[in-house]
Amino acid sequence: MSGQLEGKVALITGAVRRNGRAIAHALAREGAAIVINTRRSREEAEQVRREIEGLGRPAAVCIADITDEDAVRGMFDAVDRRFGRVDILVNNAADRGIVPFTEMTTAQWRHIVGIILDGAFYCSRAAVPSMLKNGWGRIVNLGGVSHHAPSYRGRVHVSAAKAGLEGLHAGARRGVCEAQHHRQLRGARPHRRRALRERSRAARSDDGAAGGPLRRAGGHRRSGAFSLPAGLGLHHRPHAARQRRPVPALTG
Repeated sequence: MSGQLEGKVALITGAVRRNGRAIAHALAREGAAIVINTRRSREEAEQVRREIEGLGRPAAVCIADITDEDAVRGMFDAVDRRFGRVDILVNNAADRGIVPFTEMTTAQWRHIVGIILDGAFYCSRAAVPSMLKNGWGRIVNLGGVSHHAPSYRGRVHVSAAKAGLEGLHAGARRGVCEAQHHRQLRGARPHRRRALRERSRAARSDDGAAGGPLRRAGGHRRSGAFSLPAGLGLHHRPHAARQRRPVPALTG
């Protein structure tokens, strides 16, 4: 353990098994408190919570459907009441069902896009205010190779959602950096404002270049994790009106 994330709070969507569980463990070993999100697998989530607490780190479970905008808002409200902040968001939740394109239903399409793309949008939008307020944050979007590799058949919905996630990442990073820049300008003295504007122009000129705003971490050159810094170092699917859900409670 390096303790480099001591005092930070990390929320991982789809954190009860495979990649999500491994990420929760890795961040806990670095010192972060962990919020374990799952849509309905409470028993597995509680097991992960016990594992994280066994590492000596605080952990909590939040049952919430990230395809539901109100549920996401409630989840972040609950985390704020428990921990007071969210410093790291890992958009990991996904469903990779295989369905031939010619047999795919609208419901199957929307289910996958809702989890991977809408869920990442709702969660990222909810996380950013806390990160900007605290001057530090990380949003990690997990990509994939399915929309680059022709051998991945039966996953048109996954491919489209993952490709959209890359676009969301790139656009959100620019938007967050601009919001951060404006916050800094409002509180800066004149000479400091000039320096900040110069830094902003330099960052824009580097857009898309190696080492520029969109950073990849590990994995296949067209996959892996996309890290969205929020601290200088950071499609809404139509659906019928739903009854507002109660705010989810954190356990642990």
